[in-house]
Amino acid sequence: MKTIVAGREPVTATEFIELALGIDLELFTGSATESAMDRAARLDVAHEVLADLRESDPETAAYAASLLRTLPLKTPNCRRPRRTAHRSAARGVSAGSVVAA
Repeated sequence: MKTIVAGREPVTATEFIELALGIDLELFTGSATESAMDRAARLDVAHEVLADLRESDPETAAYAASLLRTLPLKTPNCRRPRRTAHRSAARGVSAGSVVAA
């Protein structure tokens, strides 16, 4: 069975929410790579949209307000760098050293 919202077929859950509620999720959640200035501008617009939503659709406004409290999801390419040093090397003992008796 296909799910169709407003004549469009959403591919992901995010698209389904955006189509069903009529709001852009990234406006309220942001992105992991946005600058401080971009974040400030996005939040200004998000608060204006939220004020309008509170008057027209309180349930969607409550959902959008909860999105403002979440942290942006990191993209799959934003990984922590791997550690390359072994623990024994960090202690000053190399893996191939031999202790003479």
